[in-house]
Amino acid sequence: MIIKRLELQQFRNYVAAEIDFTDGVTAIVGSNGQGKTSLAESIGYLATLKSFRGVNTEAMIRAGAETAIIRANVLHGDGRDVLIEAELTREGKNRTHVNRQKLARSRDLLGILRTTVFSPDDLDLVKGAPSLRRDFLDDSLVSVAIKNDAIIREVERVVRQRNALLKQAGGRISNEISTTLDVWDEKLSMHGSELGDARATLVARLSEMVQFAYEELADSATPVEMIYEPQWRKIGLAATLGAARADDVRRAVTTSGPHRDDIDLYINGLPARTHASQGEQRTLALALRLAVHRCVAQEVGSSPILILDDVLSELDPQRSAALLRHFPVGQVLITTAGVLPDIAHIERVIKIRLGAVVSD
Repeated sequence: MIIKRLELQQFRNYVAAEIDFTDGVTAIVGSNGQGKTSLAESIGYLATLKSFRGVNTEAMIRAGAETAIIRANVLHGDGRDVLIEAELTREGKNRTHVNRQKLARSRDLLGILRTTVFSPDDLDLVKGAPSLRRDFLDDSLVSVAIKNDAIIREVERVVRQRNALLKQAGGRISNEISTTLDVWDEKLSMHGSELGDARATLVARLSEMVQFAYEELADSATPVEMIYEPQWRKIGLAATLGAARADDVRRAVTTSGPHRDDIDLYINGLPARTHASQGEQRTLALALRLAVHRCVAQEVGSSPILILDDVLSELDPQRSAALLRHFPVGQVLITTAGVLPDIAHIERVIKIRLGAVVSD
C-alpha cells in the first residue's frame, strides 16, 4: 500500500498544495513551524479520521477558512487505485468520500488506508496514563483485524450504559436496579472477556517483535517485556463485577473491567515508566510502533505507510543511525529539520516552507 498523491486545501497553514510521493523513502524537510507535521497529520487523518496530534477539527482548518479538504490517491498491493477525500468543516459534520461515494459510517474507512505514525508525543505511551496504552492496544487490534472495532465499540457502549444506571441508582441498590445491573453485567462480562482475550493474544504476538525492534534500535541485547495481566482476567469478569457491585453503586462508576486495563512495560527487568532513561523510553515507544507495523504487514499481507514525524530529533545519533539502517519494507515518510545521511536511502526530498512545497 502506498500513497501516490496528496492534495490539501485550507488545511492548517496550507492554502493549497499538491504532492507526489515515491514508493520508497521520502524525506519532508523544513524548519520548525513550516508545515512538515501538518502534512504528516493530513495523511494520518485520512486513515483514521482522527488527528494524531489529538486536536479537534477546528484546529486543522486554516484560520479564516470554513472548510478544509484532504484528498489522496492510494494504491493497494492488489493494484486497486482508491481515491479518499475528507472535508473538514467548522459547522456541521465532516464528510468523507471513497471513490466519490460518501461513507455513511466512519468505520467503513477502516483498512482502506493503513498508516503507522510515530511522533514526539509517543513518549507518553511509556510515561503517560494507562488510557494511552489502552488506546494504543485497541488501535493496534483494529489495524490487525477490522472486526475488533465492533468488539471495542460494544464494550464502550455497555460501560456507558452501566455507568448511567449506577448514577441513576443514587448510591442505593433497589430490586429494579439490581435486576438491570445483572443484565449489563452479563453483557459486559461477555464482550469484555472477548476484548481481554483479543488484547492478550495481540500482546503475546507483539512481545517478541517489540524485543526485536528495541534491540535493532539500541544495537545491543536488552531484555524488554510487555505484560498484559489485568486482575479481572484471573478470576473472570463476571465474578469481578459481582464482587465490586456494592463499591460500584457507592461510587456510581464501573471500577473494574477492560476499560481500566493497562500494559506493564519493562526494560532490563525494571518498570520503564519510572526507571528507564528518557532515551530508553523513546526507543521503547518507537519499538512498540514498529512492532505493530510489522504485525499488521504480516496479517494483511501489505505494509502500512510508515510516517516518522521528527523522530531523529528524539533519538541520539547511534539510535537514529540504527533506525535509518532498519527501515521496514514499504513506503516511508520521514519529516526532519535537517539533512538525512546517505544510510537513509532517501529516494525523494520534499522541501516545505510556510505551508508550500518550495522545491523537490
